[in-house]
Amino acid sequence: MSGRMGAVQGTALLVGAVLGPGMLVLPHLAAAAAGPASVLAWAGMLALSVPVALTFAALGARYPGGGGVAAVVGLAFGRSASAVAGWWFYGAVPIGTVAGALVGGQYVEACLGVDATLAACLILAAAFAANAAGLRASGGLQICMVVLLVAVLVTAVVSAAPHADPANFTPFAPYGAAGVAGAAGVLMFAFVGWEAASHLSAEFAGGGRGLLRATVVTLVVIALLYAGVSVTSVAVLGADMPGVPLTAMLESGLGPASRPVTGVLAVLLSFGAVNTYIAGAARLGAALAADGALPVWFARGGAPGETPYRSLGLVLVLSVPVLVWAVDLDPLMRATSACLAAVTAAGVAAAVRMLPRGRLRTTAVVGTGMSLAGLAFCGAYLLVPAVLAVLALAVRRLNARRSLKIGL
Repeated sequence: MSGRMGAVQGTALLVGAVLGPGMLVLPHLAAAAAGPASVLAWAGMLALSVPVALTFAALGARYPGGGGVAAVVGLAFGRSASAVAGWWFYGAVPIGTVAGALVGGQYVEACLGVDATLAACLILAAAFAANAAGLRASGGLQICMVVLLVAVLVTAVVSAAPHADPANFTPFAPYGAAGVAGAAGVLMFAFVGWEAASHLSAEFAGGGRGLLRATVVTLVVIALLYAGVSVTSVAVLGADMPGVPLTAMLESGLGPASRPVTGVLAVLLSFGAVNTYIAGAARLGAALAADGALPVWFARGGAPGETPYRSLGLVLVLSVPVLVWAVDLDPLMRATSACLAAVTAAGVAAAVRMLPRGRLRTTAVVGTGMSLAGLAFCGAYLLVPAVLAVLALAVRRLNARRSLKIGL
């Protein structure tokens, strides 16, 4: 059933894969790390996105229905590498979903007066309950969430821009190059998701060409949104902006009446993203178990139409200590960024092996180099994907030994 997704829907899905509720807080985190020079980190990460996005589009066009980045990595480097890539994504979800829920919680506290941690717990509880009940966000609902987020960002930029003050850009780089690198590390959270293109090609009208067009349009949309938000937030609020910059921007442009509306929208956006990632992780966990990358006990419920309760329960068990120990959003966002950046780097590296010689492979080589540079910005947080890689290989080896004993 190829060719059933139009350009508008395909572009919306790609925008949704990259753009998430992290945008509600990332301007603050980046400015805290680099001051006004955080705009340089935004620009650098946008430049990184171009070859990465085009590489995944080319990969999707050549291998339609590729089954996700872990499957692509497996085709290029073998099943052990696929297991590691799967663990990177699976391990990032408990951290990233807690971060996403806390983003919504911070806005709820600032806008509605409800404790941020309590609000985050309620968002997580609702998302896990929805998945346990077998509820899934439809494609139409996901597109509505993307449109809503884009509308919030555009409204914030347009309404706040007249209040910009050039003085807010001085001193421009109070923390030097190290600050810009630190901002780039946390901003990785906003620049992953391009790998979704690697398994969408078969769904597009026009196949690979349709996917390429949607990718280019998505790059333009993301560039305009990120440039507008990063520059306007600093110009209007300064480097010492509050932890809820979108609320402050909307208030400066539309007045205090926008505050409660922003809080409600933040809850909806956070819940939508958390619900989607939990659903994807639960199914990924069952698939990893079936492939020997997790204990086989977790494979139950992974068939189409079933709910993988055991894998879902594992995601819940892993999320609870993250929520209990979380004291700040910044380390959660950076740890998630490191894991997802590792997934992206593995995907473009796989493309170097799988794409034919010429322009496509050259783009993949450039994308790999820039992805590795992006990984370097993650610094000490690379320990998280390193530990997950060791665990993935250890579990896979243990499962292989058990299978061998059973066969004997």
